[in-house]
Amino acid sequence: MKVRLIFGVLMMFVCSLSFGQTGEQRINKLELRKKERKYFNNRDSSITLYIDTLVMKDRSSLQFVGKKKVTLVVKHAEIGKRAFISGMGGRNNASDFDIDINFVKLGSLYVIARGQDAINGTTTFPNGDGGDVRLVYDSRGVTPQRADKKADHYVYVDVSAGGRTTNPTTDLNQIYSRIAMSAPGLRGVPGGQIYSGSPGQEGLVTIEEK
Repeated sequence: MKVRLIFGVLMMFVCSLSFGQTGEQRINKLELRKKERKYFNNRDSSITLYIDTLVMKDRSSLQFVGKKKVTLVVKHAEIGKRAFISGMGGRNNASDFDIDINFVKLGSLYVIARGQDAINGTTTFPNGDGGDVRLVYDSRGVTPQRADKKADHYVYVDVSAGGRTTNPTTDLNQIYSRIAMSAPGLRGVPGGQIYSGSPGQEGLVTIEEK
């Protein structure tokens, strides 16, 4: 009897941990005005989001904060021009995206899963990895194109690694400047954080029809 009771308590504890790490949301209709931002930033480390109708006006955005994995399913999407979806998973790493979407209208959509740069001389993490992005579009809707950003139906996916644009000389000058202006020791470099400048890992992009 005691064994069963202990087992039951352990299972409840495990389930509570799992619930705190993943989340599922369902939205009947989400409409974003021009330049409006919608954040998903609760404590769950991943999210599965079902949206029946998604309307994104020009330059509006969906932003996922602190999500290692984002699963997004949209049955009906009307996307304006230069709308974007972005995600960061923490420690300078981007989110991984699995997007299943039916483009009823499509101006241009940018999916940003880019690793962030480490900032030498601050308490931060190394250069981050880009995310893996899989985008599956419904063949009954608009077919996206990646060749001409000025034309309609354009989709761009950025999975570049953090640290690609940093300049080692500039980083060193920044560190030396902080040390020179600080008290003796490395107190001018919070936490003593100095990185090699090695970039993170670039992510993968898959775009396919279903």
